[in-house]
Amino acid sequence: MSLTAYFFSVAAALVTLVVVVDLLRRRRLRERHAIWWLVAGIMALVVSLVPTVLTWAAVLVGVEVPINLVFFVSLAVLFLVCIQHSVELTALESKTRALAERVALLELEVRDDAPPADAADSPRTPE
Repeated sequence: MSLTAYFFSVAAALVTLVVVVDLLRRRRLRERHAIWWLVAGIMALVVSLVPTVLTWAAVLVGVEVPINLVFFVSLAVLFLVCIQHSVELTALESKTRALAERVALLELEVRDDAPPADAADSPRTPE
């Protein structure tokens, strides 16, 4: 690995970690969403600082070309993020449906308890 590529990979990993931590600090990203990004950033930083770790891990799992392991792990992390978001989206859809049904029932209850519109608008005439 050239010196330029080495510094670029370390800088990219550090920027990723700093951005994720900053988003967490400013409460723009929740902890449960940040976990996979922090894992990916830490793994990228370790591989950037010690490139032989990637070669060792590739040999360990039986991958011939170490960069293929990087692509596989990246794809796996993105897949896990997608699954996590799908689960949360499903839960939010269920909550939204329940809230919409509750609001509809409350509106119906208010409408049934209110006096009729024509009786409330017209002045009463003594008989």
